[in-house]
Amino acid sequence: MKSNWFKVSVALVAVLIVAFAITSGYAANSKNGRAPAKQLPKLLDLGATKCVPCKMMVPVLDELAKDYKGQLDVQFIDVWKDPDSAKKYKVQSIPTQIFFDAKGKEVFRHVGYFPKDDIVKAFKDHGIKLKEPAKPKK
Repeated sequence: MKSNWFKVSVALVAVLIVAFAITSGYAANSKNGRAPAKQLPKLLDLGATKCVPCKMMVPVLDELAKDYKGQLDVQFIDVWKDPDSAKKYKVQSIPTQIFFDAKGKEVFRHVGYFPKDDIVKAFKDHGIKLKEPAKPKK
């Protein structure tokens, strides 16, 4: 009888440990216990805050982030402050915009100032559909 009780206790402890490990891993990979957020296509702009064409990109990036919130991840890296990023992304001239699909694969790259409409078109041309932003109410 004692050996059965011991086996049942060990099995119960093992089940609890496995259950804890599974739920802990899930919680660590999600925010507030919810499922992990959906990956979005990304526009990565590599430039510098003191570069003139890079400064011209700021309002474009801000508009894209606002207009396509929840559809597009827009990021900026100052390569003068973070030169390792320039090496990592093989940037030779700034500003450089790198377009990634939702899986994180680079699909397109552009060097120099790039207008908002051309950026949206480049995503479309590479099979990434973005819904038109809502028109402001009058």
